[in-house]
Amino acid sequence: MAPPTPKLIVPIDLKKKPCQQRLPLHNWWHSEIPPVAEVETGVVFRVEMVDWTAGAISDDNPAIDVKTLDLSTVHYLSGPIRVVDADGDPAKPGDLLAVEICNLGPLPGDEWGFTAIFDRENGIYAYPPHIPVGTAPSMELLNIWNERERKLEETGLHSFKLCEVLHSRPLANLPSTTGCVLGKIEEGSPDWERIAREAARTIPGRENGGNCDIKNLSRGSKVYLPVFVEGANLSTGDMHFSQGDGEVAFCGAIEMSGFLELKCEIIRDGMKKYLTPMGPTALHVNPIFEIGPVEPRFSEWLVFEGISVDESGRQHYLDASVAYKHAVLNAINYLSRFGYSKEQVYLLLSCCPCEGRISWIVDSPNAVATLVHIECCILFVDD
Repeated sequence: MAPPTPKLIVPIDLKKKPCQQRLPLHNWWHSEIPPVAEVETGVVFRVEMVDWTAGAISDDNPAIDVKTLDLSTVHYLSGPIRVVDADGDPAKPGDLLAVEICNLGPLPGDEWGFTAIFDRENGIYAYPPHIPVGTAPSMELLNIWNERERKLEETGLHSFKLCEVLHSRPLANLPSTTGCVLGKIEEGSPDWERIAREAARTIPGRENGGNCDIKNLSRGSKVYLPVFVEGANLSTGDMHFSQGDGEVAFCGAIEMSGFLELKCEIIRDGMKKYLTPMGPTALHVNPIFEIGPVEPRFSEWLVFEGISVDESGRQHYLDASVAYKHAVLNAINYLSRFGYSKEQVYLLLSCCPCEGRISWIVDSPNAVATLVHIECCILFVDD
């Protein structure tokens, strides 16, 4: 017999705004955002998602859509979804939620994607998006996030001496009511402003998974997510058609709406059994990702190297971020010799499934990062 058709539990109407969906979306993490659906372990279910802008960028090549995009609202997530076992018992704090990606694709009638380069003035208050798949944080974990990110924002510029590099770009995206969408919690309700001022932005990845920017998560992959609240409250969104490691051009992937067909299992007490805390409490853990069989394969590639020296020639101490930026700039400068503009190469490196690696962090002062797996027959040609 053919397998049963996955049950659609979160539908999307592309003609409606996030707050107008039958099951409203959310774009902040908080334990009090109510689930919009419930699924049982072992059952394949389907979740539909808007693109990360919720349709604000349309399919008619309008550059003005990119220039005027309100970045305070991203990302829009479908969910939360409460997960229970076959006996109806929910996932509990301390469990692991194993989420298998069984299938994925574009939404019918919306089979297109986009990428863009944002001006610094436009993109200064946000960070690169990817496919957030995560569970809701507990209030204790949420307080940990907000405290440590607030400390970074208050002291980081002085501690890391980055003023001249970052200009006015914030080091963290702290809770704010601006652009906040909280699913079933309606704006103006008694609890809305309190929750909005506590809730965490979905922009960076954290202990709950979320926006981890891992290009290999595709059909056949599994994500092992820590559970912090009863029912896990799983959410997902911001699908990419293709992306290179680091998504270096900010909106660098091929962004799209789409669907995921998922299957969940609950590993009881899995956090204690399989995850090692990297902080003072048992909450300081990170997900495990099991890569599936669908990923890019290349027969030949170039490797571009970068070290911890920025474009001004200043030395940094074992800074892998500077080294990776150096590797990307080397790739852009090299490939632009063959008829591409530097802007085209910049977007290409974000959209094609190239691979970034930290290749060496042994000897000071230089970390070495590499950009690899660019399928390319352009090597060295004599003049």
